[in-house]
Amino acid sequence: MLKKLKIKYLLAFLLAAIATVMSIMLGHVWMTADAENQPQILSQSSSAETSFKTGSLQNAGLQMQEVGQGIYALVASTDFPPVSPAVAICNGGIVIGSEGVLVIDPFQTTELAELMISTVKSLTDKPIKYVLNTHYHFDHTGGNAAFVKREIPVLGRGVIRDYIQSGKNNTGGVTPPTVIINSQTDLWLGDRQVRIERVDGHSAGTDLVAYVPDAKVLFSGDMVFNNRIPYTGDSDIRQWQGSLYRLIAVYSGAKVVPGHGDVTDVTGLQAQQAYFSWLERLALDWKGQILSKDQVLEKFAKVPDTYKDYKFKGLYSTNLESAYEQFTRSATIPFIP
Repeated sequence: MLKKLKIKYLLAFLLAAIATVMSIMLGHVWMTADAENQPQILSQSSSAETSFKTGSLQNAGLQMQEVGQGIYALVASTDFPPVSPAVAICNGGIVIGSEGVLVIDPFQTTELAELMISTVKSLTDKPIKYVLNTHYHFDHTGGNAAFVKREIPVLGRGVIRDYIQSGKNNTGGVTPPTVIINSQTDLWLGDRQVRIERVDGHSAGTDLVAYVPDAKVLFSGDMVFNNRIPYTGDSDIRQWQGSLYRLIAVYSGAKVVPGHGDVTDVTGLQAQQAYFSWLERLALDWKGQILSKDQVLEKFAKVPDTYKDYKFKGLYSTNLESAYEQFTRSATIPFIP
C-alpha cells in the first residue's frame, strides 16, 4: 500500500513538473510572437498615418514635391473652376530653415490652410515664422485667417489690404496680410535666406516672388501659369512681359514653382512670355482690321490648337478682352527718326 502511494505521489509530481515546464515554454513562445509582431503593428500604424496625410493632400487635389532640400511645392492639379471648394486651386510652398518655416500662398480656405499647417508639422518641428501672399487674389489668400489667429505674420505688398478689405475680385471675407513690404526684403529662417522681390503685371501692384538662393528655387506666384490659360482680369500685360524678361535673365538656372501648374524651370517663364507675345501680335492684327470687341470675342472664341491641352480654358475670353483693351486701344507710338 505504501509503495502504491509513493508511486502515485511520484506520478503527480512528474505531471506537475511537466505542466510547469510546458507553461514556461508556451509563455516564452507567446512573448516571442508578441515581440515579433510589435514592430509590424507599429509599422502598420506609421504607414496608416502617412497614408492619411497623403490621402488628405490627394483629397485636396494636391501633390507634394521636394524641389530642394527642405523646400516643398504643394502642386494643385484641378481645372478651373474646381469641382469643390475643398480642392486647392493654386500651388503652395513650404521653405524650412534651421530656425523656422516660411509658408507661401495658403490656398483659398482656412480648411486648406489647416491642411498646410498639418503638412508642415509632418515635415519638421520648426515653427512657422512667416506666411507670404504672392498677390491678393482669393485663391492665394483665403487661408490667411488660420495663420493670423496663431499670430503668425502674413506678408503682402502694396494695396493688397485695401483690395481685400474692399472685397475686390471675390476677396470678401478674406483676412488681409498683417505686414506690408514694398521693396526687396530678405527673410532669414535661421541659416536659410529667402529673398522677396516685387514684380508687376499680374495683379494690379500686389505681385511678389520668393527666391531661395542656396537651393536656386523660385516661387513665381502667378507670374507663371504653367500649361494653364492665365488670369488677366486686372493685369497689365506689358508690365507682365517686362517682369518675365527680368525673371528669365536673373533666374535662368532656377527651378520654378509657378502659381498654377507643374514645377518647371526657365522654359516655363519663356512659355508664358511666348503666350503673351502671341496674344499681343493677335491684338495688333485686330487693330489693323479695325475689329470691334464683340467681333473679336465671337471670331476668336475657340482656344487655338497650340493651347488646346491647357487647363483654365474658361479664362480665355478674359484674355481676349484684356488684349483688346490693352493693345488695340493703346495710343500709337510716334515714329522718332
